[in-house]
Amino acid sequence: MTDVVEIEVQNEVAILRFNRADALNALTVELAEAIAANLIELDGRDDVLGIVLIGAGDRAFCAGVDLKEARAVQVADIEQWFGTVCNIYKQILLTDKPVIAALNGVAAGGGFQMALVSDQRVAHADIKMGQPEINAGIPSIMGSYWMSLHLGWSKNQELSMTGRLMDAGEAHGLGLINHLVEKDELIPTACRIVREFAAKPSVAWARTKARFREIALSGFDEAFRAGVLGQQEAYAKGEPQAVIDAFMDARAAKAERN
Repeated sequence: MTDVVEIEVQNEVAILRFNRADALNALTVELAEAIAANLIELDGRDDVLGIVLIGAGDRAFCAGVDLKEARAVQVADIEQWFGTVCNIYKQILLTDKPVIAALNGVAAGGGFQMALVSDQRVAHADIKMGQPEINAGIPSIMGSYWMSLHLGWSKNQELSMTGRLMDAGEAHGLGLINHLVEKDELIPTACRIVREFAAKPSVAWARTKARFREIALSGFDEAFRAGVLGQQEAYAKGEPQAVIDAFMDARAAKAERN
């Protein structure tokens, strides 16, 4: 069985690759746990200056939670399931070393949120990113919280309530993408940024990142609790399950036609 993450160290920069390309690098519990565990391990390594997050293949950074796994979730299990995914965001913030998201394809839902909590985001012009949960019957709560740290109320409302994905130009214009580069420059640029950050005076870097961490985590528990309650209500009514079933049926019908 293929490992769900791959780690490659290039000149003291660790590239942490989500290795589910056939599933658009969608988050399963296994993948979420592996990402969090590897962030902790890499943060403690003396031979690693920082970390670049990227998806396998060229279609997706991470397309959010795995639909098959999401369909099977029971109301009683939502807190643990949602908590496992949200722990990734917390661990990115708790990582003392620089963490750069290299967006090589669609970054949606959980993938979008991983990017938002990273120290910077690098992308190429063909990516799309956003918070589409509401269209899957899942309340957009944790995502809207992370967006509130980047965007104003009105734009946050629009993106959370429509669930639409932004193209790279729009996201760059809003400041959600820091560096827009050619595809073949994605990893080199992300690695360069890691090295630039790692070369900053150590106390100044540590205290600056710690302050952003404090601000970001100050509302985390409240957003998590609201997210759990919202998903429990939605799942109890059967709305996410119905949307996922309709999507799966449509995909199966398309496959039969082809």
